[in-house]
Amino acid sequence: MVAQGRGNELVVVSGYEPPEEAHRLIEFRQRNLAGFATVNAALKNFEPRTVFSWHLSVQIVYDDKDENQLPSANEQNLLYSFEDGLDLAFKQNGDVVFLARVTHDGRREILWRTRNPEATDSVLRDMLREKSYPREFDYRIDHDPKWEKAEWYLQSV
Repeated sequence: MVAQGRGNELVVVSGYEPPEEAHRLIEFRQRNLAGFATVNAALKNFEPRTVFSWHLSVQIVYDDKDENQLPSANEQNLLYSFEDGLDLAFKQNGDVVFLARVTHDGRREILWRTRNPEATDSVLRDMLREKSYPREFDYRIDHDPKWEKAEWYLQSV
């Protein structure tokens, strides 16, 4: 595989395996509400970052929430099941690494880094076309070769 490096430099990566995930839980408060982020700390010093130069964000507004706007136990199970299915579909070709999951104020955002945005987009478009999802969701795939969109998460671990 060939990826664009810093400046005009090309980085050649062959037989590359992403690092084993190491999840860290971060608790935070924003707008007077509790929030939780699970971050893959294995990506903090990960290189070569240019391999996974695309940032994927999937945002879900969940239905069943408590007084703190966090998901109920049943909703949490539904969200985990959906996320696990997405994660498995994305990782089948080794094109994606999990970055973080953030839960706050009635919303769940799941973040991955991908090296193949077309394949990732195809998985999501198929899911939308087949209506095979338990909650409405939006997603974005942004080119982010410097990992600026991942900064907050990785600085927190």
